[in-house]
Amino acid sequence: MSIELIEYPDREMLALSLASKLAGQLSQHLRVSDSASLCVPGGTTPAPVFEMLSASELDWSRVTVLLNDERWVDGQNPRSNSRLLHQHLLRDKAQAARYLDLYTGDATPEEAVPALTKAVAPHLPITVLLLGMGNDMHTASLFPAASETVLALAPDAPPVMAIRSVKDEPRITLSASALRPASSLSHRGDPSRYLKAKPGKNTRSMKPLSSAGIAPHQMGYTHTRCWAQRMSC
Repeated sequence: MSIELIEYPDREMLALSLASKLAGQLSQHLRVSDSASLCVPGGTTPAPVFEMLSASELDWSRVTVLLNDERWVDGQNPRSNSRLLHQHLLRDKAQAARYLDLYTGDATPEEAVPALTKAVAPHLPITVLLLGMGNDMHTASLFPAASETVLALAPDAPPVMAIRSVKDEPRITLSASALRPASSLSHRGDPSRYLKAKPGKNTRSMKPLSSAGIAPHQMGYTHTRCWAQRMSC
């Protein structure tokens, strides 16, 4: 599948355009369906997009919002993606949306996988999916060269997986099997990092997006300095 690369003059224009695209995709789907799902990344970078999107005129009560992934910390923790989502997206008109929290309060993410799998299943395939890409090319919690990433990219991977081979907190993430079927997909990141693979035997885990067949339909980016604060999800 070809990727449409869209370069914006600055981060504000990127955020405005992306919020408009997401709202349009959700609105179009709700015209022919009773409900929609919106899956988004964590971190601080998408905050401007979320704030613009939260004011969109949608029937948000029919939209279920969930994260691509989450650190295994409660919603009051400064490192919680859920905390940021409530601050920037689940407000204004979007406050009416249903929120599917990936953090369940269980002692470990492994314990939460069965219940989360059941909770996520009714919302698949995801209607509208926004992905971010870190400096190391990770998306969601699919980290390059991580042992769990190979498992998460498998066609028969469960939709929700626990991730422990990270330096900070354990995480919970949607796997490629949950991300791949999205009918609409936008991506924010440096395209050079996506399009250029590092050579070696672990190429499959080095490029999670393309290896899993979940390459974005569109990739929006900007080369301004503010974009150096790329997705920290």
